[in-house]
Amino acid sequence: MQKFSLMRSVFILLGIIPVSILFACVQKNNTKENIMNSNNDTLHTAANKSKEIATFGNGCFWCTEAVFQQLKGVSKVTSGYSGGHVANPTYEEVCAKTTGHAEAIQIIFDPAVISYDELLEVFWQTHDPTTLNRQGNDIGPQYRSVIFYHNELQKEKAEKYKAELDQSGAFANPIVTAIEPFKNFYAAEDYHQNYYRLNGKAPYCYFVIKPKLEKFEKVFKNKLKAH
Repeated sequence: MQKFSLMRSVFILLGIIPVSILFACVQKNNTKENIMNSNNDTLHTAANKSKEIATFGNGCFWCTEAVFQQLKGVSKVTSGYSGGHVANPTYEEVCAKTTGHAEAIQIIFDPAVISYDELLEVFWQTHDPTTLNRQGNDIGPQYRSVIFYHNELQKEKAEKYKAELDQSGAFANPIVTAIEPFKNFYAAEDYHQNYYRLNGKAPYCYFVIKPKLEKFEKVFKNKLKAH
């Protein structure tokens, strides 16, 4: 498993980019207004028998959103906060590490086109599931590796896949990914949504997200949407 955080370390050592630019959790003073709890999306989707929902936390949601948006069968990816005890949290509150929330993405997908198993495959191959509360230079419980399952079948598949990966020795260290029942999801502020698509030339996107996407596209080229 490639650790994409290496790119950040290289640029920090060379002094090419200010360290603050390289961290996903860049503090901003934007306040969050009218935050949508996407439990409403969950209920709406549940009524639509052709679509299902998956919720993952696997590091900075700028990166994970950009990855899952490219998959055939995925109709919507929302960046947000999940798994904590604070209702309608702001980005600053989540970064303060007191809300219990993880940066997460909620995926609406068509299981006739892409299965939950395939989403799990992408999940585990596009981050490091062996580092506790950390992805590269992003450190804290909000960056934890976690699967929030929406039903017993998702739980069963996630646990089975995790056990098989551990037994196979796919990773040098044990997988620490938590598998937890879904309880809430709050959409992040507007400036976090579609971040890579709207800010592709920004330093973090260019030097961190873009290389990660290029590697992802090579491995999963048969699962990608046509451009």
